[in-house]
Amino acid sequence: MFFEHKELLTQPEVARLVALSQKLRFVEGRLSNPANITKNNLQADLGDPGYAESAQIVMAAMERSRAFRDFARPRKIAAPLLSRYEPGMKYGAHADTALMEVQTTRGPVALRSDLSCTVFLNDPHSYDGGELVLHVGTRPLPIKGFPGDAFIYPSTLLHEVRPVKSGARLVSITFIESQIPDERNRNTIYELSEVLALEGLKMDWSSRVRMEVVIQNLIRDWTR
Repeated sequence: MFFEHKELLTQPEVARLVALSQKLRFVEGRLSNPANITKNNLQADLGDPGYAESAQIVMAAMERSRAFRDFARPRKIAAPLLSRYEPGMKYGAHADTALMEVQTTRGPVALRSDLSCTVFLNDPHSYDGGELVLHVGTRPLPIKGFPGDAFIYPSTLLHEVRPVKSGARLVSITFIESQIPDERNRNTIYELSEVLALEGLKMDWSSRVRMEVVIQNLIRDWTR
């Protein structure tokens, strides 16, 4: 399951990130994944003073979003990283590394990538190509979000960024270690919680309480 989070970022936050992207230094994207010969993009220089602010803006949005927390159940979140694709740049089909040492707002930590997240920052009509493609079974699912929209998807899922033909693609990416690492279990909790939120007031109170107890007990059993 993947989750489309409309307007994770406010428009002022998007505007600030775009402004930062015009000032801070970008470096070769393969510095973070030198073994992948299909990766051809640019990423923010971690040593640039604007990098920390850009990461904090996106991190703060995730921390305040109940929808994000309910879907991802985050334990650790890598410090979000601005990434830019100019004409001809792409990122070939891949699944994200299972274990990585990543930067967080508290410094470098070991993280298991259960979920990956792409936050779109510029108008999808301002660049041609550059779709995020999720390979769901045998079907490729192309995605181009509007500024501030986020897509969260399993890190195990084969995905790619198609070549940018014109314009520039600007996104912020991050990786999430979930409190519930098993995707099926995490999805079950999410679906049950959504049904309870939508239908709970229509239920008999004792039935609602029983369902809440089941959900909380599953969370206890499945949290790692």
